Amino acid sequence: MATETLTMGKALNTGLRRALENDPKVVIMGEDVGKLGGVFRITDGLQKDFGDQRVIDTPLAESGIIGTAVGLAIRGFRPICEIQFDGFVYPAYDQIVSQVAKMHYRSQGKVTIPMVIRIPYGGGIGAVEHHSESPEAYFAHTAGLKVVTCANPQDAYVMIQQAIASDDPIVFLEPKRRYWEKGPVDLDAPLSGAYPLHAARVVRPGTDATVLAYGPMVRTALDAATAAAEDGRELEVVDLRTLSPLDLTAAYESVRRTGRCVVVHEAPGNLGLGSEIAARITEECFYSLESPVLRVTGFDTPYPASRVEEEYLPDLDRVLDAVDRTFGW
Repeated sequence: MATETLTMGKALNTGLRRALENDPKVVIMGEDVGKLGGVFRITDGLQKDFGDQRVIDTPLAESGIIGTAVGLAIRGFRPICEIQFDGFVYPAYDQIVSQVAKMHYRSQGKVTIPMVIRIPYGGGIGAVEHHSESPEAYFAHTAGLKVVTCANPQDAYVMIQQAIASDDPIVFLEPKRRYWEKGPVDLDAPLSGAYPLHAARVVRPGTDATVLAYGPMVRTALDAATAAAEDGRELEVVDLRTLSPLDLTAAYESVRRTGRCVVVHEAPGNLGLGSEIAARITEECFYSLESPVLRVTGFDTPYPASRVEEEYLPDLDRVLDAVDRTFGW
Protein backbone atom coordinates (compact mmCIF):
# COMPACT_ATOMS: atom_id res chain seq x y z
CA MET A 1 0.00 0.00 0.00
CA ALA A 2 1.17 3.53 -0.78
CA THR A 3 0.96 5.04 2.68
CA GLU A 4 2.56 8.47 2.96
CA THR A 5 2.87 11.02 5.72
CA LEU A 6 1.01 14.13 4.57
CA THR A 7 -0.28 17.33 6.05
CA MET A 8 -4.06 17.70 6.08
CA GLY A 9 -3.73 20.41 3.43
CA LYS A 10 -1.76 18.12 1.13
CA ALA A 11 -4.17 15.26 1.78
CA LEU A 12 -7.07 17.47 0.67
CA ASN A 13 -5.10 18.55 -2.40
CA THR A 14 -4.41 14.92 -3.30
CA GLY A 15 -8.05 13.97 -2.77
CA LEU A 16 -9.21 16.79 -5.04
CA ARG A 17 -6.69 15.71 -7.67
CA ARG A 18 -8.02 12.15 -7.57
CA ALA A 19 -11.59 13.40 -8.00
CA LEU A 20 -10.60 15.54 -11.00
CA GLU A 21 -8.77 12.56 -12.56
CA ASN A 22 -11.63 10.13 -12.03
CA ASP A 23 -14.57 12.24 -13.25
CA PRO A 24 -14.42 14.83 -16.06
CA LYS A 25 -17.61 16.43 -14.68
CA VAL A 26 -15.80 17.57 -11.52
CA VAL A 27 -14.91 21.28 -11.55
CA ILE A 28 -13.40 23.50 -8.85
CA MET A 29 -14.48 27.14 -8.48
CA GLY A 30 -13.49 29.91 -6.12
CA GLU A 31 -11.49 33.03 -5.45
CA ASP A 32 -7.79 32.50 -6.22
CA VAL A 33 -8.12 28.70 -6.43
CA GLY A 34 -6.36 28.55 -9.81
CA LYS A 35 -3.11 30.36 -10.44
CA LEU A 36 -2.49 31.04 -6.73
CA GLY A 37 -3.65 27.61 -5.60
CA GLY A 38 -5.89 29.03 -2.87
CA VAL A 39 -4.86 31.12 0.11
CA PHE A 40 -4.01 27.90 1.99
CA ARG A 41 -2.63 26.24 -1.20
CA ILE A 42 -5.22 23.46 -1.01
CA THR A 43 -5.76 23.64 -4.79
CA ASP A 44 -2.07 24.21 -5.58
CA GLY A 45 -1.06 22.90 -9.01
CA LEU A 46 -4.54 21.78 -10.03
CA GLN A 47 -5.23 24.52 -12.58
CA LYS A 48 -1.82 23.95 -14.13
CA ASP A 49 -2.57 20.25 -14.62
CA PHE A 50 -6.30 20.34 -15.43
CA GLY A 51 -6.74 23.72 -17.09
CA ASP A 52 -8.72 26.85 -16.35
CA GLN A 53 -11.98 25.32 -17.59
CA ARG A 54 -11.98 22.86 -14.68
CA VAL A 55 -10.20 24.88 -11.98
CA ILE A 56 -11.81 28.28 -12.28
CA ASP A 57 -10.75 31.57 -10.71
CA THR A 58 -13.99 33.40 -10.01
CA PRO A 59 -14.81 37.03 -9.24
CA LEU A 60 -14.93 38.04 -5.57
CA ALA A 61 -18.62 37.23 -5.29
CA GLU A 62 -19.58 34.31 -3.07
CA SER A 63 -23.25 34.45 -4.04
CA GLY A 64 -22.25 34.31 -7.69
CA ILE A 65 -19.96 31.33 -7.07
CA ILE A 66 -22.71 29.30 -5.41
CA GLY A 67 -25.40 30.41 -7.87
CA THR A 68 -23.27 29.41 -10.85
CA ALA A 69 -22.48 26.07 -9.21
CA VAL A 70 -26.20 25.35 -8.75
CA GLY A 71 -26.72 25.73 -12.50
CA LEU A 72 -23.74 23.50 -13.23
CA ALA A 73 -24.97 20.84 -10.81
CA ILE A 74 -28.42 20.81 -12.40
CA ARG A 75 -26.75 20.21 -15.78
CA GLY A 76 -24.81 17.19 -14.52
CA PHE A 77 -21.51 18.67 -13.36
CA ARG A 78 -20.06 18.13 -9.88
CA PRO A 79 -18.87 21.58 -8.80
CA ILE A 80 -16.63 22.08 -5.78
CA CYS A 81 -16.90 25.62 -4.45
CA GLU A 82 -14.22 27.04 -2.19
CA ILE A 83 -15.28 29.74 0.24
CA GLN A 84 -11.94 31.37 0.94
CA PHE A 85 -12.60 31.93 4.66
CA ASP A 86 -15.50 30.93 6.91
CA GLY A 87 -16.56 34.53 7.52
CA PHE A 88 -16.96 35.10 3.78
CA VAL A 89 -19.77 32.56 3.42
CA TYR A 90 -22.58 34.85 4.54
CA PRO A 91 -23.10 36.63 1.18
CA ALA A 92 -23.71 33.13 -0.23
CA TYR A 93 -25.98 32.05 2.62
CA ASP A 94 -29.16 32.97 0.75
CA GLN A 95 -28.14 30.86 -2.25
CA ILE A 96 -27.14 27.93 -0.03
CA VAL A 97 -30.32 27.91 2.05
CA SER A 98 -32.84 28.99 -0.59
CA GLN A 99 -31.48 27.13 -3.62
CA VAL A 100 -28.86 24.50 -2.80
CA ALA A 101 -30.76 23.01 0.13
CA LYS A 102 -34.24 23.20 -1.41
CA MET A 103 -33.87 22.21 -5.07
CA HIS A 104 -34.14 18.44 -4.60
CA TYR A 105 -37.23 18.79 -2.40
CA ARG A 106 -38.80 21.45 -4.57
CA SER A 107 -38.50 19.24 -7.67
CA GLN A 108 -40.00 16.22 -5.87
CA GLY A 109 -36.69 14.41 -6.22
CA LYS A 110 -36.34 14.95 -9.96
CA VAL A 111 -33.31 17.28 -9.61
CA THR A 112 -30.13 16.50 -7.71
CA ILE A 113 -27.51 19.03 -6.65
CA PRO A 114 -24.22 17.10 -6.42
CA MET A 115 -22.02 19.92 -5.18
CA VAL A 116 -19.52 20.43 -2.39
CA ILE A 117 -19.00 23.72 -0.58
CA ARG A 118 -15.56 23.73 1.03
CA ILE A 119 -15.19 26.12 3.97
CA PRO A 120 -11.97 26.54 5.99
CA TYR A 121 -13.34 27.24 9.47
CA GLY A 122 -12.41 27.85 13.08
CA GLY A 123 -9.71 29.87 14.79
CA GLY A 124 -6.20 29.45 16.07
CA ILE A 125 -4.26 31.03 13.19
CA GLY A 126 -4.11 34.64 14.41
CA ALA A 127 -6.31 35.96 11.62
CA VAL A 128 -8.20 39.25 11.44
CA GLU A 129 -11.96 39.85 11.63
CA HIS A 130 -14.20 37.62 9.46
CA HIS A 131 -11.44 35.02 9.12
CA SER A 132 -12.10 32.82 12.17
CA GLU A 133 -15.76 31.85 12.33
CA SER A 134 -17.52 28.62 13.27
CA PRO A 135 -20.71 28.66 11.17
CA GLU A 136 -21.53 24.95 11.31
CA ALA A 137 -24.81 25.28 13.24
CA TYR A 138 -26.32 27.49 10.53
CA PHE A 139 -25.88 24.74 7.96
CA ALA A 140 -26.58 21.73 10.18
CA HIS A 141 -29.92 23.39 11.08
CA THR A 142 -30.88 23.67 7.41
CA ALA A 143 -32.88 20.72 6.06
CA GLY A 144 -31.59 19.57 2.69
CA LEU A 145 -27.91 20.12 3.43
CA LYS A 146 -25.39 17.59 4.65
CA VAL A 147 -22.49 18.84 6.78
CA VAL A 148 -19.23 16.99 7.47
CA THR A 149 -15.85 17.92 8.92
CA CYS A 150 -12.51 16.11 8.89
CA ALA A 151 -10.03 16.02 11.78
CA ASN A 152 -6.95 14.25 10.39
CA PRO A 153 -5.17 13.81 7.03
CA GLN A 154 -6.54 10.31 6.32
CA ASP A 155 -10.13 11.43 6.80
CA ALA A 156 -9.46 14.60 4.81
CA TYR A 157 -8.20 12.57 1.84
CA VAL A 158 -11.08 10.08 1.87
CA MET A 159 -13.97 12.29 2.98
CA ILE A 160 -13.44 14.97 0.33
CA GLN A 161 -13.64 12.29 -2.38
CA GLN A 162 -16.73 10.74 -0.79
CA ALA A 163 -18.39 14.15 -0.60
CA ILE A 164 -17.66 14.89 -4.26
CA ALA A 165 -19.08 11.48 -5.28
CA SER A 166 -22.31 12.08 -3.35
CA ASP A 167 -25.44 13.23 -5.18
CA ASP A 168 -26.38 15.44 -2.22
CA PRO A 169 -25.15 18.98 -1.55
CA ILE A 170 -22.49 18.83 1.15
CA VAL A 171 -20.94 21.58 3.23
CA PHE A 172 -17.39 20.37 3.81
CA LEU A 173 -15.79 22.10 6.80
CA GLU A 174 -12.00 22.10 6.97
CA PRO A 175 -10.33 22.99 10.30
CA LYS A 176 -7.83 25.55 9.09
CA ARG A 177 -5.65 25.43 12.21
CA ARG A 178 -5.01 21.73 11.44
CA TYR A 179 -4.00 22.18 7.79
CA TRP A 180 -0.30 21.79 8.64
CA GLU A 181 -0.59 18.81 10.99
CA LYS A 182 0.79 15.58 9.57
CA GLY A 183 -0.44 12.00 9.62
CA PRO A 184 -0.36 8.75 7.62
CA VAL A 185 -2.55 8.59 4.52
CA ASP A 186 -3.30 5.39 2.62
CA LEU A 187 -3.39 6.63 -0.96
CA ASP A 188 -4.44 3.23 -2.36
CA ALA A 189 -7.44 2.62 -0.12
CA PRO A 190 -10.53 2.18 -2.36
CA LEU A 191 -13.47 4.45 -1.62
CA SER A 192 -15.80 1.47 -1.88
CA GLY A 193 -14.37 0.01 1.32
CA ALA A 194 -13.76 3.28 3.16
CA TYR A 195 -15.31 4.19 6.48
CA PRO A 196 -18.78 5.71 5.82
CA LEU A 197 -18.89 9.46 5.29
CA HIS A 198 -21.84 10.02 7.62
CA ALA A 199 -20.65 8.03 10.62
CA ALA A 200 -18.88 8.96 13.85
CA ARG A 201 -15.84 7.02 15.06
CA VAL A 202 -14.10 6.26 18.35
CA VAL A 203 -10.55 7.59 17.98
CA ARG A 204 -9.35 6.75 21.49
CA PRO A 205 -10.96 4.09 23.68
CA GLY A 206 -11.51 4.75 27.38
CA THR A 207 -13.60 3.70 30.34
CA ASP A 208 -14.11 6.68 32.67
CA ALA A 209 -15.76 9.45 30.62
CA THR A 210 -16.70 10.19 27.01
CA VAL A 211 -15.45 13.29 25.19
CA LEU A 212 -17.27 14.14 21.96
CA ALA A 213 -15.59 16.50 19.49
CA TYR A 214 -15.32 17.27 15.80
CA GLY A 215 -13.02 19.12 13.42
CA PRO A 216 -10.34 21.21 15.12
CA MET A 217 -11.30 20.10 18.63
CA VAL A 218 -10.60 16.41 18.09
CA ARG A 219 -6.88 17.04 18.54
CA THR A 220 -7.60 19.07 21.68
CA ALA A 221 -9.75 16.24 23.06
CA LEU A 222 -7.03 13.68 22.32
CA ASP A 223 -4.43 15.85 24.06
CA ALA A 224 -6.76 16.13 27.07
CA ALA A 225 -7.14 12.34 27.12
CA THR A 226 -3.37 11.91 27.09
CA ALA A 227 -3.02 14.33 30.00
CA ALA A 228 -5.85 12.64 31.94
CA ALA A 229 -4.19 9.26 31.53
CA GLU A 230 -1.20 10.53 33.48
CA ASP A 231 -3.56 10.88 36.45
CA GLY A 232 -5.06 7.44 35.92
CA ARG A 233 -8.27 8.54 34.21
CA GLU A 234 -9.10 6.98 30.83
CA LEU A 235 -11.16 9.20 28.51
CA GLU A 236 -12.88 7.83 25.43
CA VAL A 237 -12.74 10.30 22.53
CA VAL A 238 -15.35 10.15 19.75
CA ASP A 239 -14.81 12.09 16.51
CA LEU A 240 -18.31 12.95 15.31
CA ARG A 241 -17.18 13.63 11.70
CA THR A 242 -20.73 14.23 10.43
CA LEU A 243 -22.85 17.07 11.80
CA SER A 244 -25.86 16.61 9.54
CA PRO A 245 -27.02 13.91 9.54
CA LEU A 246 -25.77 13.71 13.12
CA ASP A 247 -24.58 10.19 13.93
CA LEU A 248 -24.53 9.52 17.67
CA THR A 249 -24.55 5.72 17.66
CA ALA A 250 -20.94 5.51 18.82
CA ALA A 251 -21.59 8.25 21.37
CA TYR A 252 -24.59 6.42 22.86
CA GLU A 253 -22.62 3.19 23.15
CA SER A 254 -19.73 5.02 24.79
CA VAL A 255 -21.83 6.98 27.28
CA ARG A 256 -23.72 3.85 28.34
CA ARG A 257 -20.35 2.40 29.32
CA THR A 258 -18.68 5.44 30.87
CA GLY A 259 -21.70 7.19 32.41
CA ARG A 260 -20.22 10.63 31.78
CA CYS A 261 -20.06 12.91 28.73
CA VAL A 262 -18.39 16.18 27.73
CA VAL A 263 -19.08 17.81 24.34
CA VAL A 264 -16.42 20.14 22.91
CA HIS A 265 -16.63 22.61 20.02
CA GLU A 266 -15.19 26.01 19.08
CA ALA A 267 -18.49 27.63 18.14
CA PRO A 268 -20.40 29.63 20.79
CA GLY A 269 -22.42 27.55 23.22
CA ASN A 270 -25.80 29.19 22.69
CA LEU A 271 -27.77 26.96 20.29
CA GLY A 272 -24.54 25.31 19.15
CA LEU A 273 -24.23 21.67 18.09
CA GLY A 274 -23.40 20.81 21.69
CA SER A 275 -26.93 21.73 22.76
CA GLU A 276 -28.53 19.25 20.38
CA ILE A 277 -25.97 16.56 21.19
CA ALA A 278 -26.47 16.98 24.94
CA ALA A 279 -30.25 16.80 24.53
CA ARG A 280 -30.12 13.61 22.47
CA ILE A 281 -27.67 11.89 24.81
CA THR A 282 -29.82 12.80 27.80
CA GLU A 283 -32.87 11.35 26.06
CA GLU A 284 -31.18 8.14 24.95
CA CYS A 285 -28.80 7.47 27.85
CA PHE A 286 -30.63 8.99 30.83
CA TYR A 287 -30.44 5.91 33.06
CA SER A 288 -26.75 5.40 32.28
CA LEU A 289 -25.64 8.94 33.12
CA GLU A 290 -23.84 9.54 36.40
CA SER A 291 -23.81 13.33 35.83
CA PRO A 292 -25.26 15.91 33.43
CA VAL A 293 -23.81 16.20 29.93
CA LEU A 294 -21.44 19.18 30.03
CA ARG A 295 -20.33 21.44 27.19
CA VAL A 296 -16.99 23.15 26.56
CA THR A 297 -17.42 25.77 23.84
CA GLY A 298 -16.41 29.17 22.56
CA PHE A 299 -18.03 32.09 24.34
CA ASP A 300 -21.21 33.85 23.24
CA THR A 301 -19.36 36.84 21.83
CA PRO A 302 -18.07 37.84 18.40
CA TYR A 303 -14.78 36.11 17.68
CA PRO A 304 -12.10 38.16 19.45
CA ALA A 305 -8.98 39.86 18.19
CA SER A 306 -6.17 37.44 17.40
CA ARG A 307 -4.08 38.42 20.42
CA VAL A 308 -6.70 37.04 22.79
CA GLU A 309 -8.14 34.19 20.73
CA GLU A 310 -6.44 31.60 22.93
CA GLU A 311 -8.57 32.90 25.79
CA TYR A 312 -11.66 32.24 23.67
CA LEU A 313 -10.88 28.83 22.21
CA PRO A 314 -11.54 25.70 24.28
CA ASP A 315 -8.24 24.19 25.38
CA LEU A 316 -6.90 21.18 27.21
CA ASP A 317 -7.40 22.75 30.66
CA ARG A 318 -11.05 23.64 30.01
CA VAL A 319 -11.78 20.13 28.77
CA LEU A 320 -10.10 18.54 31.80
CA ASP A 321 -11.96 20.90 34.12
CA ALA A 322 -15.28 19.80 32.62
CA VAL A 323 -14.29 16.15 33.00
CA ASP A 324 -13.43 16.81 36.65
CA ARG A 325 -16.84 18.39 37.17
CA THR A 326 -18.61 15.32 35.79
CA PHE A 327 -16.98 13.34 38.61
CA GLY A 328 -18.20 15.83 41.22
CA TRP A 329 -21.88 14.88 41.02
